[in-house]
Amino acid sequence: MNDKQHVELLKAHIAQIGKEVKYLEFKSNYQDAERLGKYISALSNGACLDHQEYGYLYFGVEDESWGLTGTTFDSSRIKAKGNQNLEIYLRQYISPKINFGIEEFHDTDGKRFVVFIIPAAQGEPTCFQNIPYIRVDSSLTDLRPYTEWMRTIYNSQKDWSAEIVPDATIEDIDPKAIQFAREKYLELHKDRKEEIESWDDATFLNKAKITSRGKITNAAIILLGKEESEHFLSPAICKIRWQLKDGGDENKDFRIFSIPMILAIEEISKLIRNTPYDYTISGNIFPETMRRYDVFTIREPLNNAIAHQDYGKHARIEIVEYEDEKLMFRNHGVFLPGSVEDVVENDFPESKYRNPFLVEAMRNVKMVETEGGGIKKLYMQQKNRFFPMPIYDLSNGMVKCEIQGKVLDENFAKILVNNPHLSLTEIILLDKVQKHQQITDDALKLLKKKKYVEGRKPNIYLSVSIVKDSKHIGLKSSYIKNKGFDDDYFKKMIVEYITKFGKASRTELSQLLTDKLPETLSESQKFDKITNLLSSLRKAGIIRVGEKRMWFLVK
Repeated sequence: MNDKQHVELLKAHIAQIGKEVKYLEFKSNYQDAERLGKYISALSNGACLDHQEYGYLYFGVEDESWGLTGTTFDSSRIKAKGNQNLEIYLRQYISPKINFGIEEFHDTDGKRFVVFIIPAAQGEPTCFQNIPYIRVDSSLTDLRPYTEWMRTIYNSQKDWSAEIVPDATIEDIDPKAIQFAREKYLELHKDRKEEIESWDDATFLNKAKITSRGKITNAAIILLGKEESEHFLSPAICKIRWQLKDGGDENKDFRIFSIPMILAIEEISKLIRNTPYDYTISGNIFPETMRRYDVFTIREPLNNAIAHQDYGKHARIEIVEYEDEKLMFRNHGVFLPGSVEDVVENDFPESKYRNPFLVEAMRNVKMVETEGGGIKKLYMQQKNRFFPMPIYDLSNGMVKCEIQGKVLDENFAKILVNNPHLSLTEIILLDKVQKHQQITDDALKLLKKKKYVEGRKPNIYLSVSIVKDSKHIGLKSSYIKNKGFDDDYFKKMIVEYITKFGKASRTELSQLLTDKLPETLSESQKFDKITNLLSSLRKAGIIRVGEKRMWFLVK
């Protein structure tokens, strides 16, 4: 675009001032890198909501009069935090990556202008430093509370799974996969048995919404395609890699599964070593033995990975089985609802899907929950077994789900038994506390209000109200250990040790105190705690440091 075209477009955009547009912004000059990053996010999201291909951020337009004043802003010369190039800084913190452009032009008077041309968000909001922004009136604000706008952006991307595969025919569909899909479809519609059995394969595939008007879709190839039909998906990849690891994290076995996925799921489910688990916890409420994983627990994360995989990433779905310990599932693509906790706490299923046509087809053949809420049910299955809650890691544009196949902490299992009134949300938060994972300030406020935890961040531990009614000595001693003793108790131990033995090294005092300090403290925090105790005693004139860094009593 030449200078004249740029100026004409700028004037056309200025003419939009006063209208409710979210894809345009005008500035007289540069402010700061962080605010610029927020504007890029907001204008990308605004362009999507306004059904525009691009958003535009102009520099060189007077804020109030909208006069063409020109600008001295030069993005190539500006440095952001850490003396970093401005453009590199912006691209580092914008996610997902968008290819925004920076162009400069001049009007007939020689005045210089700079414009950021920003692609509209597609399929997910554009974020700056992991937060999506939008312009509301004249203010930049967090987009997330505006749920309708969020939903519009999530649903803006073209559904790849619904696209027709031009050269594919029903001959490219696996007959065994069709038969199995028929059986599953019939389980959902038992009252229509005669009608369904009268359908030919083409009719069935249409009725089950696997094909579209008789045409083979990407979803049909994924779920039911012959293995040799995989090339129809290219450059997308639809494969699952299963790995088996021993207790030492060494690889023992692996296999790679291809389409049809409806049959691959069956093979993988049989391959996973779902061995018996013997409970070592005594008590009538605990079963003596059961399988490590419920069938649903194996299938739900795997089917979710297939349904929500971003096939444009050209990557495999991964399953890692840690022998007699846990399962790990991983697929590529950000978690669209944003927070697993939000999905679990709601009584309705997540409403945002990357591949809606594929999800609907999977529902119709019983691969995913017909009523939704599968993730919440996954948590409930673990709760009912007294096993740890699932662990989700949503970082790096992937979804990783870890399912434990055994009791990790007997004390926590006993808490679930002794406190049946706990809600699933409360159990998830207490589970994080037990695992020494960070929780939000709001979550901490909730747990403290109900007197379920004590302590201060980051050293939070289960409160006496949770353990006091327990018949298990281990829970009560664990509470005392986490609560810890006051400093005078530890100082007395130090003085008594030095009095008895005449002197003490730092190593000896660490051995004396470390295992008596609260378990909520990290090793470095325990080290610092002992250092502070020694410093306090030294300042009080009770102990001193002598030769070879040995500690002595002051005479």
